[in-house]
Amino acid sequence: MNSTEEAAQAFAQHRGHLFAIAYRMLGSATDAEDIVQEGFVRWLQASEHELVQSPRAYLSTVVVRLCLDLLRSAKARREVYVGPWLPEPIPTGERTDLIDSAVLTESLSFAFLVMLESLGPHERAVFLLRDVFDYDYVDIAGMVGKSKANCRQILRRARQRLGQREPRFSVIPEQQSRLTEQFVRASASGDLTGLLSLLADDVVFVADGGGKARAGIKPVYGPDKIARGMLSGLRALATELEARVMEINGQPAIVGYTGGRPYGVVILDVVNNRIQRVFLVVNPDKLSWLR
Repeated sequence: MNSTEEAAQAFAQHRGHLFAIAYRMLGSATDAEDIVQEGFVRWLQASEHELVQSPRAYLSTVVVRLCLDLLRSAKARREVYVGPWLPEPIPTGERTDLIDSAVLTESLSFAFLVMLESLGPHERAVFLLRDVFDYDYVDIAGMVGKSKANCRQILRRARQRLGQREPRFSVIPEQQSRLTEQFVRASASGDLTGLLSLLADDVVFVADGGGKARAGIKPVYGPDKIARGMLSGLRALATELEARVMEINGQPAIVGYTGGRPYGVVILDVVNNRIQRVFLVVNPDKLSWLR
């Protein structure tokens, strides 16, 4: 590498890929950006002193190891987090690099990211690198600092922990959009019957306020409780809330704004043409990407 400018150009070619890995590892776009930036600093330092044969492999290894370190410290923070923890929503309407295949789209969904929370740091890393980003075991072993045999065991354990769930590519985008629009109309008009017709019998509502915004600290179960609770909350905000349907994490979602600032995001997890889970993020620290 002959110059800082050349090193920066080489890094820019892989920046989107690095962010894609880091965000799925951490569930936080803010932390992912910090990790990618730290990777850039280390890349500049390495390019000054050594010959790197594969920038992509080198950078991916740096980012994965930084993510592993952060996940270990995040575990302690999650234990004192107020209420349920949900990923940080990101707009993807103009980020085709994050969702340019069915596998990448599925792995960016809230349902998938929440599912990953049941995995330990190394399980999450190996699972994502193998099943989402299609790295071979030689590369994965180098990234996570384990042997190939150990990585195979870790992947098998991760799949078992996840119940060997298969990606739900059967959720048609048009179906997701239609249900989201119907959800918006029923909520805005106070149509309890219409809202109930969209919800599965075992629907779950999960809200993330992080102790910084008003939100329930426990999940709510059942269509009637959820529908009535949402309509009650919306009535309190009716005069100042503006709802927009936007593409968030590769799927249509409802973003509420008050005074031009993001108030919260509602993401619907659709299964068998019914809403299975309703995710609400109102923690202001997680809405900066929507301003």
